[in-house]
Amino acid sequence: MDFSLSPELEALRQKTGAFVKEHCIPLESPRESFDEHENIPLEKLAILRDKAKAVGLWAPQMPKELGGMGLTMAEQAVIYEEANYSIFGPAALNCSAPDDGNMRLLSMVGTEEQKKIWLQPIIDGKVRSAFVMTEPHPGAGSDPAGMMRTKAEKKGDKWVVHGRKWFITGAGASDHFILIARTSDDPRNGLSAFLFHKDQPGWEIVRKVPIMGPEEHGGHCELRFDGLEIAEENILMKLGDGLRATQIRLGPARLTHCMRWLGMAKRAMAIAADYAKERESFGETLAEHEGVQWMLGEAAMQIHTGRLLTMYAAWKLDQGDRARKELSMAKVEVAEMLNSVINTCIQICGARGYSQDTLLEWMYRYARQAKLVDGASEVHKMVMARFFMQEGTDFWSWDH
Repeated sequence: MDFSLSPELEALRQKTGAFVKEHCIPLESPRESFDEHENIPLEKLAILRDKAKAVGLWAPQMPKELGGMGLTMAEQAVIYEEANYSIFGPAALNCSAPDDGNMRLLSMVGTEEQKKIWLQPIIDGKVRSAFVMTEPHPGAGSDPAGMMRTKAEKKGDKWVVHGRKWFITGAGASDHFILIARTSDDPRNGLSAFLFHKDQPGWEIVRKVPIMGPEEHGGHCELRFDGLEIAEENILMKLGDGLRATQIRLGPARLTHCMRWLGMAKRAMAIAADYAKERESFGETLAEHEGVQWMLGEAAMQIHTGRLLTMYAAWKLDQGDRARKELSMAKVEVAEMLNSVINTCIQICGARGYSQDTLLEWMYRYARQAKLVDGASEVHKMVMARFFMQEGTDFWSWDH
């Protein structure tokens, strides 16, 4: 493993950082210009995206032949981290959730016709997308295979969907949807993945679920399906491959979350460090107080630890490994790190950090979801425990 950057990747990293600081960060203030989701207004985002395309910083995860940058997972880790030094950076570069994971899944398993119809418009930034899996109790959450209640039944040449979903990120602003529904009672092959467009009849947004923190465009929505008809050609992968599609999507998506969270944590540290160097207390700046130095040092170490776990998991994926335990380790550690670091930075900044004079309170509310999205931390710890019980001391085996 060698995580040193090539001259080309280092130049791209610097280019990304310069773009974010010049074009994205100035839009974070004034805060009253944010939209209803506490995010960048879509008209301003469109301008940012045009600028990103013009300088070649667009869709880092997609192949060049489809209009992306064609980066490996390890290379993406570098660029995603740099992009999320601004809360608007990933959306500007078209590498924010949920589009990021949906594009990745479609590019990996879609047919050429499906890529043309469903994927390319997302890459081009013409439409947004959503992944429709989570359900209200007693439906599917962390155990979709066992608990999925939404059903798709074959009637003639169409699949007809009935059921409910909720916490569907971005649904209110999406045109293209990837839906996971039950098509049989087979414990492993009972789910299937379907593609549908927002204008198709037979479904509706019941409500946008209010959440604690800022959110992606389109909110987090509850959906009702009451006779949505989907054609056979809009099954993604094969009938019964819904769980596999979910696993293919969620593994890398967990890691790209980590990549972005590292950038946000670094930004929080920069805000706190600037304040600590300026604010005086008892005859010294805060940065000169030993207690504050301990806080900053520990936070810096946590970010570095999270980055190493993230880069290692990315490297494993680039080698063709599924990296299940590595992805879980990175997801848990980086989610915990994000919450801890931002909490520390607010404490250093005092009342100012708790106010809306900085982005720290925005980040703090946003960060809490990190322990829940794409698998709660406890679920990932169960995954790691199972690997340990199976592998014993080989859990820590060296790569060779």
